[in-house]
Amino acid sequence: MTFTAGSNRVLRGAAAAALATAAAIISPLALPAANAAGSNAIGVVSAGGPDEPPGIGRAGQAFVDSLRGKVGNRSLGVYAVNYPASYDFLAAANGANDASAHIQYVMNTCPDTRLVLGGYSQGAAIVDVITSVPFPAIGFNNPLPPDAPDHIAALAVFGNPTAEVGLPLASSPVYGFKAIDLCNGGDPVCSDGNSVPAHRSYGADGGANQAAAFVANLL
Repeated sequence: MTFTAGSNRVLRGAAAAALATAAAIISPLALPAANAAGSNAIGVVSAGGPDEPPGIGRAGQAFVDSLRGKVGNRSLGVYAVNYPASYDFLAAANGANDASAHIQYVMNTCPDTRLVLGGYSQGAAIVDVITSVPFPAIGFNNPLPPDAPDHIAALAVFGNPTAEVGLPLASSPVYGFKAIDLCNGGDPVCSDGNSVPAHRSYGADGGANQAAAFVANLL
């Protein structure tokens, strides 16, 4: 997809409107060896963004690589949210349903695993949807159970659309203290900027290491 200054404004407006509504409103992961490691096990659930191949994306991979170096010999498993990433931010509901299903699977199967939720761009929108007050207006129909915050240790997102409308994850009354919501200056998705390179540079700009350091202190 080619961006122009005009398309940046359209993208920013569409993303903000879609995710403001969401915020107001399985293939099993490579599970960590949680049954053996108990509460030492860490499970990262991460969603990549548009223009990235399936997987956890550039920012997600940089974050996981950095986090591994900060948690010693603890078992760390990674699950890539399965959804069709695009610039249709309302489609985040598809990824939110998949991520929620996996989180609940881990909660039920390996309840001592410390879960970390992460995402970039539309992937960050997925984290917004599953951690907001959920209702099915945009197609999200698999909300997390009430005890999910007891299992979710930290959240780390990059280029989050709801930040542009003043609703970063750090403002969440439930998850705010355990969330880091990074937005590069000029990023048109999470701010009023117009720099597409700013949105695409997560994972190569030091932000992943910053997020990993924050998360490691919560595990």
